[in-house]
Amino acid sequence: MADFSNNIVNQRFRQVYVELEKNKVIKGKSDIADKLKTYNHVINSILKAKRNITVDQLSKLFDHYNINSNFMFGLSDEMFREGGLRLEGMETRYKDEREFGRMANISIVDKKVRAGDALDFGNPAFVSELPKFSLPNVSGENLFAFEVDGESMMPTLTHGDWVVCEYLERNTPIYDNHVYVIATDSFVTKRVQQIKHGQTLKEIRLISDNHQVYQPYQVPVEEVRQLLKVKCRLTSHAIS
Repeated sequence: MADFSNNIVNQRFRQVYVELEKNKVIKGKSDIADKLKTYNHVINSILKAKRNITVDQLSKLFDHYNINSNFMFGLSDEMFREGGLRLEGMETRYKDEREFGRMANISIVDKKVRAGDALDFGNPAFVSELPKFSLPNVSGENLFAFEVDGESMMPTLTHGDWVVCEYLERNTPIYDNHVYVIATDSFVTKRVQQIKHGQTLKEIRLISDNHQVYQPYQVPVEEVRQLLKVKCRLTSHAIS
């Protein structure tokens, strides 16, 4: 059985669970399982470090109990957002939605969203439906967080890391050897190099940092649906 005890998000979830139970917001695993749209045994497995909490479950945790997302990622000691503990039935958002939107400026793009056919990171209506969080010193608009799959970018990025990216409009200049999230028929995180014919960008070469195992390959620029520049990463791997 895998041991997920070193995952900071799972550690913080156990602290949240204890606090909610102590304040009689929940009576046990069945209460929080119902709010997170999961099962008692799943909550039990997370608490026992036998599985990771999912992004969708985190989003529901933030909404239902007013949990500070920065606390969950180990970036703050404040467990609850401004306004404190959210009691049962208090499931409305802050009165000033615009202020909350400014504070939580990073949208979470989980695997379910990535499987959709109508991804449009430049569309405010699409972006408004995504769960959000904030990070200290990471400001700006059009920011999105993606989970890294696989080991192709090791040691720079490891499987299970999250990258925070800035969405780029078409024709925005890109920079060779910088790391981007590229959406074609799937999502990949790679270093890029531009291949031009004259002054016209024709293809993008996608390069893995784990180059001994993963070879570079090229995609025509017209097949690139979305391009997002990686600004920073979040990792649950301990420093050794």
